[in-house]
Amino acid sequence: GRPGPYQIQAAINAVHTDAASAKETDWQQILALYDQLFSLEPSPIVALNRAVAVAEVWGADAALALVDDLRLDSFYLFHAIRADLLRRLGRISEAIDAYSAAIARSENAAERAFLTRRRQTLVDGGARPS
Repeated sequence: GRPGPYQIQAAINAVHTDAASAKETDWQQILALYDQLFSLEPSPIVALNRAVAVAEVWGADAALALVDDLRLDSFYLFHAIRADLLRRLGRISEAIDAYSAAIARSENAAERAFLTRRRQTLVDGGARPS
């Protein structure tokens, strides 16, 4: 029969694992898998993860339009992904605000530290974080 959500999630993980780096990841395949997963589980979290793949395939503009339609204000990762997309688009002050929102909503110290460093790089006007 058709693969279920767990098999599709495993396939997405396998594509990530097979790539030596994010740059070498087969984002087209990941996007196709997220399309399948979303047809089975049309949740905002799946849509958010799919938007990350959309950013790699179609660009940050297309992904941001999808992310901004989601109702995930209380979820730190929503704001972290928005921040990164805004950064990629050169919308620095909005990205800084989105990083602040993500930091405020994260309960994990390591995540907060990572997000704080990303935000500070933008505040300092330094090199764009990769």
